[in-house]
Amino acid sequence: MPELPEVEVVRRGLAPALTGARVVSISVEDPRALKRHIPHGGDDGLGGHGVTMSAEAGALRAADFERRLTGAVLGAPARRGKFLWVPIVPFPEPAPPFPEPVEGSGTWSRQARPAFALLAHLGMSGQMLLRAHEAPDDRHVRVRLWLEHPEHGELRLDFADQRLFGSLAIDNLVPTADGAAAGLGTELALMPGQATHIARDPLDPAFDDAAFVAGLRRRKTAVKSALLDQALLSGVGNIYADEALWRVRLHPETAGASVSARKAVELLARVREVFAQALVEGGTSFDEQYVNVNGEAGYFAHSLHAYGRTGEQCHRCGTAVKRIPFAGRSSHFCPRCQRKR
Repeated sequence: MPELPEVEVVRRGLAPALTGARVVSISVEDPRALKRHIPHGGDDGLGGHGVTMSAEAGALRAADFERRLTGAVLGAPARRGKFLWVPIVPFPEPAPPFPEPVEGSGTWSRQARPAFALLAHLGMSGQMLLRAHEAPDDRHVRVRLWLEHPEHGELRLDFADQRLFGSLAIDNLVPTADGAAAGLGTELALMPGQATHIARDPLDPAFDDAAFVAGLRRRKTAVKSALLDQALLSGVGNIYADEALWRVRLHPETAGASVSARKAVELLARVREVFAQALVEGGTSFDEQYVNVNGEAGYFAHSLHAYGRTGEQCHRCGTAVKRIPFAGRSSHFCPRCQRKR
């Protein structure tokens, strides 16, 4: 599953092409990719929030999605945790080609301030792919947007998703609880309503380090469970949790309450360290399910010390890396470097 570094790589890749672009037309190839899209005016009452969706619900959501997004102008992509969104400014027909004025990257004038956003969650295998208009079709394309950019000309954005756990939706923008900018890539204190349940992520300038340390040390559950709790901090998944715990020499089943304040601060530093390295190396790709906006795989998998290395020698002490079941998944750790105390 794409975790924070992978989604951030996608955000950075999309930013030059989407900021200021106008949506010329849309093609919803598979309405199941809109399972979290709620038509304007409220829920359609037809269900379908999972992978299965009735034909009636799918047609209604696809029509609403296309109508509300066609002709809109896009702002700078923003991200919090694994959620990615693009502010949109709808214009009545006839629409001007681009909003005036737009100041800087992601800063909108009062008149053009967006009320909605195109919200994307990549799920297990979602991909946001930038293509030329005439480029051949990508595999598993669910939604396609044709764009016109004032500098880059005509572009195509393909949302592809093999396993259909990802989604696109148009969502209302609501004020952030703390009044700070909603996430990386935006100066607006507005975020999609469907993402308000998650905490800030460790790369967010407004992330509260002290609150994380205190929250971790109040928990009797495993420290890895705390790292994966999107209400405590967002963006950390199985891969990067294992890597951060290896670097800080903590057993994944160590109770959060038994972690000292100093160790908790170090753990947070190691999470950021792992994220920073993964960003430089383009994220982690074990298969074709994660690629950047150009369809290229990341190579951080070659830098992993714990995740996916069962039976291989620990890079620090030479002991065989161990794998144990964890909440339906697995934890990878060194039994010597990361002893459970």
